[in-house]
Amino acid sequence: MRWIVVDGIDGSGKSTIAHWIADRYEGMGKVEVVHHPSERWYGRISRKALQSEGKAMHTVAAVFYIIDVLMSVGRIRKDRKEDKTLIFVRYLMGTAYLPESLMHAGYDFFCKMLPVPKAMLLVDIDPEVAMSRLSSRQDAHEMFEDADNLRKYRRKVLALTNDDWKVLDNSGSEESSRRQLDSIMADWEAKKLIDF
Repeated sequence: MRWIVVDGIDGSGKSTIAHWIADRYEGMGKVEVVHHPSERWYGRISRKALQSEGKAMHTVAAVFYIIDVLMSVGRIRKDRKEDKTLIFVRYLMGTAYLPESLMHAGYDFFCKMLPVPKAMLLVDIDPEVAMSRLSSRQDAHEMFEDADNLRKYRRKVLALTNDDWKVLDNSGSEESSRRQLDSIMADWEAKKLIDF
């Protein structure tokens, strides 16, 4: 099995990049892109809470997000021996939404408790560009999708990023992003980092 995580702030282009990766592996067996929150019941509850406001809804969103991710992780053991590519959109960087005093401990905890692939991509973006992309979407607005929160969570996500992550700057053109992705993927493939 090949396993890749694509993470980043809202509006960064995670889903687009994940689908570019999926296209790359389409001819090599089954490809599955798993979004978090997903369309499972837990994911739908998390998403609905994110479209609300207040600390209680923030907590509900976080709890159901974690359960949703754990449900996806449970599938890894089952799929591990298959010839497939599994791409998670959002995974460990959800810990950036924890309070600042807990986010590093939360990140470290989940890295110790959950399987962690060697192929992890952080899609970085200027918060103003992300805000522009979000405003053009038809989706319901989520609680963290404003300029101040995007700046705050970008800072927190970058603080959590370590040498295990490759960073793709998605603030520029599609051509630039595709070039960066091709380079990252070639490096991962040469080092066999996508194999799990």
